[in-house]
Amino acid sequence: MQFKDVVLGLGDFFAWTFGILTQLENLPNILFSGIIFFLFLYWMRQMAGHAKAGEK
Repeated sequence: MQFKDVVLGLGDFFAWTFGILTQLENLPNILFSGIIFFLFLYWMRQMAGHAKAGEK
């Protein structure tokens, strides 16, 4: 096995994964946005709890 074969294999793998992303269209963006939104809400609740307890 040559290094060229490894690089070409990686290229084929990445092309395949991007093909999946094009089929999913906007779903990954919606999922990541939703996860970030819920983590942000959790973080804000934690900060409000710290502020209520008098912590900086």
